[in-house]
Amino acid sequence: MALPGDLDWTLLRTFLAVGEAGSLSEAARRLGSSQPTVGRQIRTLEDQVGSELFHRQSRGLVLTEAGAALIGPARRMGDASREIALSAAGREARLAGPVRITASHAISYYHLGPILARFRVAEPDISIDLVPSDAPSNLLFREADIAVRMFRPTQLDLVTRHIGDVELSAFAAKSYVARRGLPESQRDMLDHDFVGFDRNPQIIEGFIAAGLKVDRDFFATRVDDNLANWAMTRGGCGIGFQQAKVGRADPEVVEVKLDFPLPTLPIWLTAHEAMRGTPRIRRTWDALAEGLAAVVR
Repeated sequence: MALPGDLDWTLLRTFLAVGEAGSLSEAARRLGSSQPTVGRQIRTLEDQVGSELFHRQSRGLVLTEAGAALIGPARRMGDASREIALSAAGREARLAGPVRITASHAISYYHLGPILARFRVAEPDISIDLVPSDAPSNLLFREADIAVRMFRPTQLDLVTRHIGDVELSAFAAKSYVARRGLPESQRDMLDHDFVGFDRNPQIIEGFIAAGLKVDRDFFATRVDDNLANWAMTRGGCGIGFQQAKVGRADPEVVEVKLDFPLPTLPIWLTAHEAMRGTPRIRRTWDALAEGLAAVVR
């Protein structure tokens, strides 16, 4: 395959997206483009390199031998492009502009409002894009500038800071307690309704660690979304779990004293190594660290 000395990076970027997605439509979605545009760009690149890059099949697109030879260099060019963008962004000197933060739904809903309100008063030229999500965001791909996570990140080139650990406790709605009472012993607990997770094994693992061998079917109500899970507890579906400070401040519930300890939730601040040097991101990082430290105290 004879390659010209200078290929358009836009075409290679499209080729990489199609190669990784396996279809024109999915690549177009990822690129924020249209399927016809992506198709034209692939044909243009094929004309430039003088080889067909994909086999068209009923289930999508599969790399040809020529395409497979090109995908590795294209991926390295993509990595280099992102590294250049991160390095350039990290040198931005203004204490102004947008900062994109991703945090869990629970942290976003219960804690970030007053923290970010105080920050905006102090730094009115910095705007905030908040992305509540319980799914990990890839800071290396600029999906966010700062992440507030409930686990320790392991990716390379990330700067992390452990803010502290959030205490958990068990709670039940006053309506549930009026109907069913409170458990008086560990054995008594097995006769009560509990609100758990659908696919997340965290609560089950906590019970097992305490010596109570339960499975998914033990929980009469199951929902993975943390805010909806808490709504089920507040609505009287059963005994549920929440950050201790949040539950104790809620007049609709009472705390359920268990005779075994619950795990804690760590709070980690994370940013890409290059991005944290940007003044507005560094300033936002410091404000989040200060505000969240009060949450865990």
